[in-house]
Amino acid sequence: MTKKKLKIRYDRIIILVAIIIAIFVGIFGITRDIKLKNTNEYKLEKIGYKKDDVKIILESTKEKELKTILKREYHEAIPKLLKEQYFQFDQLERYLSYIDSKEKIKESVTTEYAVSIVNANADYEFYTNTEKADTKKDLLLLVNKHYALEKDYKPEDLVPCSAIYAYDNNSLREEAYSAFIRLFNAAKKEGYTIVINSSYRDYEWQDNLYQGYKRTNGKKFADEYAAHAGHSEHQTGLAIDVSSFSKPMANFEETEEFTWMSKNAHKYGFILRYPKGEENEAITGYKYESWHYRYVGIDTATEIYEKGITFDEYYDYYLK
Repeated sequence: MTKKKLKIRYDRIIILVAIIIAIFVGIFGITRDIKLKNTNEYKLEKIGYKKDDVKIILESTKEKELKTILKREYHEAIPKLLKEQYFQFDQLERYLSYIDSKEKIKESVTTEYAVSIVNANADYEFYTNTEKADTKKDLLLLVNKHYALEKDYKPEDLVPCSAIYAYDNNSLREEAYSAFIRLFNAAKKEGYTIVINSSYRDYEWQDNLYQGYKRTNGKKFADEYAAHAGHSEHQTGLAIDVSSFSKPMANFEETEEFTWMSKNAHKYGFILRYPKGEENEAITGYKYESWHYRYVGIDTATEIYEKGITFDEYYDYYLK
């Protein structure tokens, strides 16, 4: 065989090897590309999420939750929502809907606020989508503008309040009353007198109260300061309106007794039910009431106090 023929054969072998290598490289590249496009990282980036967002989503979701995010269009709030302490994935669309509704009217809300609003059902119009209050929750029963008691609901363990601790015609559930007596005595030792102005009210009593506010001041005012019948915490026998001898109930915030209650009420199982601040008022549906306290037990009251949240938020996240 001549050198020329050997060279041609050698060249053909080189070409053939090169072709085979190219084919393998191509197959490997295609396979790698297919695998890459099948990764959740790639899919999330394709939707529009940045690498940092992708990391948050992958670390914060279960398989089913991740599939839900992959099926929907990009939303910049999702990674931020996933990092919120009280975020609940089954409420995702409601959180996003609330955020979007605010943006439409050129208002911005934090994801933390959106979570608080939705968890407390405050994204719904008050007195709509109402449910029966779960009386099985006992001392942790929630009654508000979304949860209502039956017309004939009355606690079985109501006890009358002594004139030492309350004005006339007051009664409370036995455990709440015993707790208030301990609170009263502790405050008294430090020179403060905290007295119950109002406590248990039945359905009819609350209805008359609300209708009176409505006739005198209009529906808007009535809805901000009084509950519809069946929606009042006072019907639970666990709520109290308090005052001191130095100021009327409406000015309780101006008293030393209020300062004492702010620091100590939770130690006896009571929480300030309708705290100050627009965000809190949006959640509870009521204007700030420095005089309205609710018995929930020492452990729960302490947790709510330390977390700085409303009972509505606590209920939905920890109890519902």
